[in-house]
Amino acid sequence: MWQHPAVIAPSNFQFKSLCEWVVNTALGCGHGCLFCYVPSTSATKQKPTLATLGVDDPDAQWGEYVFPRPWDDNKFLASLRAAEAKDRSQLKPDGHRCVMFCSTTDPYQVIKNADPKEATRLNRHHREMVRHALELIRDESTLNVRILTRSPLAKADFELMKTFGNRLLFGMSLPTLDNQLARIYEPSAPAPTKRLETLQAAVKAGIPIYVALAPTYPECDEADLRATLTAVETLKPYTVFHEPINIRAENVERIEAHAKSLGKKLKTQVFSTSDTWRKYAISQLQLVERIAGEVGLGERLHLWPDTDLANPKYLETIEDPTGLVHWLQNCWTRVSEWPAAAV
Repeated sequence: MWQHPAVIAPSNFQFKSLCEWVVNTALGCGHGCLFCYVPSTSATKQKPTLATLGVDDPDAQWGEYVFPRPWDDNKFLASLRAAEAKDRSQLKPDGHRCVMFCSTTDPYQVIKNADPKEATRLNRHHREMVRHALELIRDESTLNVRILTRSPLAKADFELMKTFGNRLLFGMSLPTLDNQLARIYEPSAPAPTKRLETLQAAVKAGIPIYVALAPTYPECDEADLRATLTAVETLKPYTVFHEPINIRAENVERIEAHAKSLGKKLKTQVFSTSDTWRKYAISQLQLVERIAGEVGLGERLHLWPDTDLANPKYLETIEDPTGLVHWLQNCWTRVSEWPAAAV
């Protein structure tokens, strides 16, 4: 168990239009996605404490540790009441007065442990914590909820999610439908085809959904992206978010090392310099924008371009810097969709 109870905390997202607050139910994530930059940010801040729990390098060992947070009813309710009472004029214009599960971990992952009994205890605790937190938000507040997961285990809570009506949006990260490609970048996460099936089940259950086409990989070419977006369009999601892989700390090194161990060659040359990454990021964002328009998702697409794409030195090297900045500003100021009846 981690040392700090789960509470509703302010979100640090910028230009994402995801939420106002987050609940992170654990430190660490068993999915171990190689592109993730959480271990280089929030996890490394806890390095001294993690060392006492057997984690010597939070970045290199990402995916090998998950410490569920303890539950404290009083602390969670205090954070919930504070969020509920916050003056709406002080909220983000794109936050939807929403609490997101989760931003640095997955609320529906499987927690592993060498001791089967301990594994059962930890998973039961984590599952019950997520359910109880959702129930309290539903019953003790008027806040909205956004769920983001890669796990089909979320289906176990579909009946609970339905009780929120339009106050809840359920979403999954779905960067590709190529299971073999995803296995390289997301070695311990459930297969993308299983995620698509879970989204289809959510739609059938009457739960409002969104999709995070994020992050897409350099190998996601036009055919791959078109296949994913075409499948997503049939779900009629409220929003489709998209971003390519962003360079953060050691994530590129993790990707290359894992690919090498599998004998795979990836297109990681796009990460070789800041400028090659910027060109890759912009081209993939604009490719997704074009395909989304062609398959009927143009009005629902919400791009997540990194703020570094407006780097002044980079702008000096391109043909139409004013046009790029205008396009970026439109992306950053867009407000994502939410069911109309939500508070």
